[in-house]
Amino acid sequence: MTPDDIRTQVAALLEVPPTTLADHDNLLDHGLDSIRVMSLIETWRATGTDLTFADLAETPTIAAWSTLTC
Repeated sequence: MTPDDIRTQVAALLEVPPTTLADHDNLLDHGLDSIRVMSLIETWRATGTDLTFADLAETPTIAAWSTLTC
């Protein structure tokens, strides 16, 4: 998954423009909470990406997540 794909999905969950989220921003600082993270995980699992909450919580940035979802 590309950083732009992740940015678009996170922005939709947060109801903010994608341009407000930089690759290395801590997404928790933007209001991403555990419920929304779990929502992303379920969406991504449906497309074959197997991640856990701990995987994403370790480094909650678009840049880090894009390396995990490749």
